[in-house]
Amino acid sequence: MNDTVDKLVIFLAKSDGIDKLVKTFQYVSKLVHWQVETTHPEIANRFKEWEVASGLSRKAFRTGRFLTGFNALRRNPGSSPTFKFLAVLANAGEMVYFFFDHFLWLSRIGTLDAKLARRMSFISAFGESFGYIFFIVSDFIIMKEGLEAERKLVALTEEDSKDAEENIRKIRADRVMRLMAVAANIADF
Repeated sequence: MNDTVDKLVIFLAKSDGIDKLVKTFQYVSKLVHWQVETTHPEIANRFKEWEVASGLSRKAFRTGRFLTGFNALRRNPGSSPTFKFLAVLANAGEMVYFFFDHFLWLSRIGTLDAKLARRMSFISAFGESFGYIFFIVSDFIIMKEGLEAERKLVALTEEDSKDAEENIRKIRADRVMRLMAVAANIADF
């Protein structure tokens, strides 16, 4: 588990923190631009430039991120044939998104022909949406299984059992986390 791809994925994960910070800059500048657009157009233009620059910078920070999906499939493709299939589809969509996002970035900064930007943006967005669908389906299946397991625990537990209560608490916490992941995926859709 300590091969070159693993090391590269760990290295790239460190840039995720920077990406999150720059994402914050991007959306704050977008909000400020929106707020002052009519009252202070000059200031609004500066914030728009900051938003665009932040967006382009984020693409640079995500260089190589498509390897994360590849590594996830390589290391833990899923616990059942259904989850393996869903993982392949979800991670394939995410890999397409990140891979073509690199070409979008290169066309926007002028390294590649600017005419490619529109096509690369479409392919990247399609891959992202495709991946989200299967990540969401997987989460719903796992939440359904968790609900069934919780019902069985409640039905089998007549008296206060610390182990059963702890398992129910873990199932509920997992469900909340998965619901938040689904909400985030839908929001990004």
